[in-house]
Amino acid sequence: MADAPLPDRAEHGAVAPDKHGGPPSGAPPLGARLLAFGAILVAGVCGGLIGFGFTDLQCTGSCSTQKGIGALVGSVAAAVGVAIIVVLTLRAMGEWAAGGRRRD
Repeated sequence: MADAPLPDRAEHGAVAPDKHGGPPSGAPPLGARLLAFGAILVAGVCGGLIGFGFTDLQCTGSCSTQKGIGALVGSVAAAVGVAIIVVLTLRAMGEWAAGGRRRD
């Protein structure tokens, strides 16, 4: 008996196996994950600069501890905010790539 061609799995909503023949993966591509990690780092640095500047404007004299706390709070807040957006975006990418179908 000849091997019958396999049906196109994408039209049935299934995710194709990975390149090495392993089980299907819902993970986004490596490039997207690296870009997301870079975005979180950049947001943390920018938030730290904003927190430092905001504290610097309100403080007079030597207040390095307050400036450091402002930078820390700003960097953590910005990184967490961007991380939430990144996670939602990567999940949406994974669902879109899987050809997500609605259940009735």
